[in-house]
Amino acid sequence: MAHFIDARSTLVNDAVDGLVAASGGRLARLDGDPGIRVVLRAAPDSGKVAVVSGGGSGHEPAHAGFVGPGLLSAAVCGDVFASPSVDAVLAGILAVTGPAGCLLVIKNYAGDRLNFGLAAERARALGHKVETVIVSDDIALPDAKQPRGVAGTLFVHKVAGHAAEAGEPLETVAALARRAAGAAKSLGIAVSTCTIPGSARSERLAEGQAELGLGIHGEPGAERIALPKASELARMMAERLARSVPGADGLALLVNNLGSASALEMQILTRAVLATDLGRRVRLLLGPAPLMTALDMHGASLSVLPLDDALERALSEPVPVPAWPAAVRVEPPILRPVPEGLAGEAFAPSHDAVTAARIRAVAEALIRAEGSLNSLDAKVGDGDAGTTFAGAARAVQADLDRLPQTEPAALCRALAERIGRAVGGSSGVLGSIFFAATASALADGAAWPEALGQGVARVQGYGGAKAGDRTLLDALIPAVEALKNGDLAAAAAAARAGAEATAGMERAGAGRSSYLAAGDLAGVQDPGAAGVAAAFAALAGAWEQGAARRRTATVDAPSTEA
Repeated sequence: MAHFIDARSTLVNDAVDGLVAASGGRLARLDGDPGIRVVLRAAPDSGKVAVVSGGGSGHEPAHAGFVGPGLLSAAVCGDVFASPSVDAVLAGILAVTGPAGCLLVIKNYAGDRLNFGLAAERARALGHKVETVIVSDDIALPDAKQPRGVAGTLFVHKVAGHAAEAGEPLETVAALARRAAGAAKSLGIAVSTCTIPGSARSERLAEGQAELGLGIHGEPGAERIALPKASELARMMAERLARSVPGADGLALLVNNLGSASALEMQILTRAVLATDLGRRVRLLLGPAPLMTALDMHGASLSVLPLDDALERALSEPVPVPAWPAAVRVEPPILRPVPEGLAGEAFAPSHDAVTAARIRAVAEALIRAEGSLNSLDAKVGDGDAGTTFAGAARAVQADLDRLPQTEPAALCRALAERIGRAVGGSSGVLGSIFFAATASALADGAAWPEALGQGVARVQGYGGAKAGDRTLLDALIPAVEALKNGDLAAAAAAARAGAEATAGMERAGAGRSSYLAAGDLAGVQDPGAAGVAAAFAALAGAWEQGAARRRTATVDAPSTEA
């Protein structure tokens, strides 16, 4: 996998320089030894307890992203997933520690315990007051003698940083931090491993698999499971976390993105967790946000902390650190009614077997074509054209019996309303415009071909595309023209030919395809044009079936001649 780096050997130093450069003067770094990568506040307060943490890089924004008032005084950055050296940790301690002393927050990994521990001893030997707190919040391996320190460490950062900022003595800061460290519990889930920059990705999970209880260094999880729906996954993780914090009525919940889960996924997972029995005990929410990541791991972790008054005050206090998520109090969602005036026209249902059969045929055809149209769109767009067409089809299909099937103008107005409401983005708007304009023309007395032509003209006018721009119009325009001079079979053939012709067009004049080079478009039909062709083919098929039934009925009818 390619990465935006200069060299693997300098990537952490380069990243630290980038963080400091983008801080607007808020952060500084130690200079003079490339092996010592310490980020600290540009304006430290030597009269207060210093809070220092750190560890391997690759967990950004932890730890350097949390340097600032009310959080860390300094962060010591090791190589990717590797503890910083004893000298680097000692340099961080010496750079920020004054008479009030220093608290080291250490994640429970052997390298961190040893290197931070020895640095603490050396600092004490130099006359500094140093306390340590080790965080071991991971519950993935309940029988482990040394549970890992994962995202629950961030609770400890905030609690210790708050107490230090308030001017509390080192003993008080350390005691509060140890209380948070002892109570915090975390559990992670991921559907992919991570990639070390400059290295090839090694994927051990098959499609649809997930690892539950994995750490933050790409190590395997405690168990491999088939990935369930978000609600079931949330319930499973919440139940395990709940067993580790029995009886706690007020909890803080930290929802952590492990690297590459989308914002949509994280919001869905957060919603699902808050709907569980554990979630109903949550009083403060932090996230969802990338807080302690594992490079580009596609996963998430949940951390909980039972609250008392002191811990709640510490977590609730705002800090001027951009990467830190403000804690929010969990409240019932505020729901307001949809404004009046959106209901639109009320349509009186009417039924016509021929019209219903044609609508049903088109809807079924577009639903069947969902996968193939999405595959086309994945090559030239964002991969959802089939879903868009199928969504419109399902909406119309669901309302079929409530449509005014015997009134063409009203039918088109109803289709405009259904499609506009069911389909998002420009596709839904253009579809709604097409049928609304067609309805207006029908109401003015135009025949179907001319009315459809008016719909095409309005789509061109508002959408800005024309024939040859490699859009659905390349199938729709010739189909409507053929309908003026022939029948639905001719229209379907023209739509099919128009869609096929888009595969040979080297440039697109509109839509996402317009950003692609000719080589990316070569041989690929425009998915919108292919969807129009599928719709006209279904219409023609339904028309031919109806005609065949009428011919059969005529032949089979008993003669009335003498």
